[in-house]
Amino acid sequence: WLIAGVATGMGVVFLVLGVAVGLPVTDSLTFAIGLLVANVPEGLLPTITLALAVGVRALARRGALVKRLSAVETLGSTSVICTDKTGTLTRNRMRLRALWTVDHGSEPGPWADDLARAGALCTTVTREADGELHGDPTEAALVAGAAAHGAPLDLGRRDAGRRALFRFDPRLRLMSVVQGGETQGGQARGGETRGGETQGREARGGKMRGPMRVLVKGAPEAVLDRLLPGTAADSARAAAEELARDGMRVLAVAVRDVPSGAELPSRRQDAESGLTLLGLVGLYDPPRLEVAEAVRRCHEAGIRVHVVTGDNGATAAAVAREVGIGVPRLHVVAASESLGDDELDRLLVEGDDEIVFARSSPETKLKVADTLREHGRIVAMTGDGVNDAPALHRAHIGVAMGRSGTDVAREAATMVLTDDDFATIVTAVEAGRRVYDNVRKFIVYIFAHATPEIVPFLVFALSAGAIPLPLTVLQILAIDLGTETLPALALGRERSEPGIMQRPPRPRHQGVISRDMLIRSWGYLGLTSAVLVMAGYFYVLWRAGWQPGDPTGPGSPLHHAYVTATTATFAGIVTCQVGTAFAARTDHAALRDIGVFSNRLLLAGIAFELVFTAALVYAPPLQHLFGTAALPLDVVLLVATFPVLVWGTDELRRGRRRRQRTSAVPGS
Repeated sequence: WLIAGVATGMGVVFLVLGVAVGLPVTDSLTFAIGLLVANVPEGLLPTITLALAVGVRALARRGALVKRLSAVETLGSTSVICTDKTGTLTRNRMRLRALWTVDHGSEPGPWADDLARAGALCTTVTREADGELHGDPTEAALVAGAAAHGAPLDLGRRDAGRRALFRFDPRLRLMSVVQGGETQGGQARGGETRGGETQGREARGGKMRGPMRVLVKGAPEAVLDRLLPGTAADSARAAAEELARDGMRVLAVAVRDVPSGAELPSRRQDAESGLTLLGLVGLYDPPRLEVAEAVRRCHEAGIRVHVVTGDNGATAAAVAREVGIGVPRLHVVAASESLGDDELDRLLVEGDDEIVFARSSPETKLKVADTLREHGRIVAMTGDGVNDAPALHRAHIGVAMGRSGTDVAREAATMVLTDDDFATIVTAVEAGRRVYDNVRKFIVYIFAHATPEIVPFLVFALSAGAIPLPLTVLQILAIDLGTETLPALALGRERSEPGIMQRPPRPRHQGVISRDMLIRSWGYLGLTSAVLVMAGYFYVLWRAGWQPGDPTGPGSPLHHAYVTATTATFAGIVTCQVGTAFAARTDHAALRDIGVFSNRLLLAGIAFELVFTAALVYAPPLQHLFGTAALPLDVVLLVATFPVLVWGTDELRRGRRRRQRTSAVPGS
């Protein structure tokens, strides 16, 4: 809208101005259209699309599949990342590290082996043909850990002896199975239980013959609340906290023996009550090596990182501190359904701490995303489960796990991590910032040549025709549709400027076009180009003896000099474009910091526009079409200095701004 308003406004102003100074209406209208064309960046749409598409392709190569082009730009403005712990901050290579039993603590022995085997029985993992375990990494670690403790588990016999299964419930934070027993007067078939009632392969037809055992595993606080009165719950809680502080995921394993002849528990509340604690298992998932560096880069970029996990608070806090989240101060919150809006506002908006939301449910993620959005934060939220889909959809950038995530989560997300790695999110944020910067570089480049295209028309109009028109409409079209397009597209492929991840996230309300950009484009770069171009135009005319008011039309002695002068204007704008392209490659840094010849596409685009310009200037068929003439050597040498002058002027301006910024930093 800004571009359209400026272009249309200038066209109307020039039309009125031309008629006011006595130009024919037809000429004024033609020139107004030319002026409007000069202000419309024809390459804007393909450049933005290409820049976003290139960003998407680059991210795909780095392990991030972005499903919507515009999401790349949104990534660049991310101010908060809410991440899972397991598999994102950690390697998702869970290993059984510690066993604690009620009577023997952490002392090894047969009791520890029995605990490991009981935990492995309460799983649903399967074994592939190649011997690899398939399923939840936590359960796979339990099965592998049982084998390491001399209690290997035959998964086929486990399933054959299973009478009921109550799958893991994220709200209850536990699961249970019923193992053993045979039915009297019917067939006992392993029952899968959903919604609290046994379904599928259900035990039917009478009571059970032979002993049964209910095995329950889950979060310690959930399991300990279901123990028989008088059991060692307090010592178990203390042991669980100690294991969690060492960064381990802690699970409690409890049992209940069901005597022969008793009914098969058909409801989970019947199965998961009156339990006896076997002990605790500690599972360790080491952090990814690259996450600490990624978190450090987030902090440099002004991005806060919160951990939203179903794990115990001490476990999550230990991992968070290990990778640098919440250093020096980390706030740990036990998330629950009672976590209110006021409390979330206080934690997420009013405070500066990074937070671990422990024992979180999918509803917690949704509340966190809503709170941050309402307060103007740009949120990236990770998730992998079916129930995470609403939060992924509500966040500005929903990030699903490609390896461990569900199809529903991947469908709801904006970006899918094929490697489930937190560092890939940071890479995506940097790519988003680079794409946004490149779009702004292109706009600076496009807007800068509008001034030298407009000034010739203004000079002609304000002189009431005493100064002949320095540029024709066809020459403007040759610039806008011919010479500028490829360099502009190449700027969309520019590498990241140094310090791109040391800047804070841009404000949500900030537009692509800023006041500083317009001053730089129309003022510094555009005005410098306009002065140089008009100097070249008048140099050719005055060298031929022209004086203001002298006729230059066809048949006049000065006509060839006039055509040569307009050609010099055209060539001067093109060479100024070259200088502008190099200047626009950086907004703050010096050109040497990114490499003068590092953007090969830009060099190819500049080579094309110079060859194209030479063809229009020296090829007779094109000379006749575009009203050009061959330039003498002295004029060629003159316009050849324009790129260095344009770029050098802007380089001095950027150098002065860097020095001012450095002197403003205390202690610099």
